[in-house]
Amino acid sequence: MEAELKKDTRIGVICIGDFGKTHLRILKELHALQCLCDVDAARANQLSVKYKVKAYTNVEKMLDSEHLDAVTICTPPATHYDIVSKALKRGINTFVERPMVDTSVDGKKLLELSKSSRALLTVGYVDRFNPAVIEAKEAVESREFGEPLLLEFHREKNLIATDLGITADSSAGDIDLACWILNQEPSSVIGRANSQDEEDFAVITLGFAQAKSASIRSNGAIAGRQLTILCTKGVISIDFASQEVRFDSDNGTRISRSEIKEPLTSEVEAFLESIRTGKEPPVRPLDGLNGTIIMEAALLSAQLGEPVILGDAMGHQEGGSRYWQLPLGESKTMMPTIAG
Repeated sequence: MEAELKKDTRIGVICIGDFGKTHLRILKELHALQCLCDVDAARANQLSVKYKVKAYTNVEKMLDSEHLDAVTICTPPATHYDIVSKALKRGINTFVERPMVDTSVDGKKLLELSKSSRALLTVGYVDRFNPAVIEAKEAVESREFGEPLLLEFHREKNLIATDLGITADSSAGDIDLACWILNQEPSSVIGRANSQDEEDFAVITLGFAQAKSASIRSNGAIAGRQLTILCTKGVISIDFASQEVRFDSDNGTRISRSEIKEPLTSEVEAFLESIRTGKEPPVRPLDGLNGTIIMEAALLSAQLGEPVILGDAMGHQEGGSRYWQLPLGESKTMMPTIAG
């Protein structure tokens, strides 16, 4: 029955680079792939033959020619606002890989557009769907190991060429996880980077309520990724690749190994379920917007060499020209600006 429901869902994939190819494979397995689009005609045609779907090289032509239920967008972040806008204005449900956009001003526009279009908008924070992360979050929420004090993210990877530095490219996912695991947004951000332009090493410290913190370290050296959660009564350690969780406390050590499951498959399945039911996706556009605001604050902090306070307003220049307000609820007004 589930497969039949998904078979009727028509999804188009925009941009079929490395990550887009994974989207193609998963959607084909879920019987939901309708078409694909890429500016590289040769690559588009090759994958069109492989997956037996129609290929396009123009986004608007695809959106206007196909009767799509949704699109997934895997293009460089600088193009997200333009492409997501085109899909939402046509009432097409949209899944966009992180970050949702590269500026919070555009993020606010997309949030409003998703509401007026009544189309679903979700952001690809795939780590929320990693079984190890889910188990760790459940342990944090149960307070089995006491209050969480510090989340330490350590990410080393072969940096994939993007139009953004590592803060927006890699750290964005860890920023979202910190907020999701602690179920709150930070009140302060400190950012450090080795360059003001397309940095390849960054350390971000997020300060939360009740003296909770998150430290996020990213660089482009070697592959590997871990998260350690220090609690008042124990330590939770996660290996993202093996999906192993280790719990250490005075009662000893316990290691949990669940059956390996591809997080992106779970994420896409959740998106398809939201399309079918009309319910809000697990990752809201509001989460994507908040992530962009925090990302901007980290870059601003690195530029200024001082913390950025996220609240009603804080001026870092004469006249208080830098304002930040996280949209923590639907009724809140958010007008973050970066003086240029």
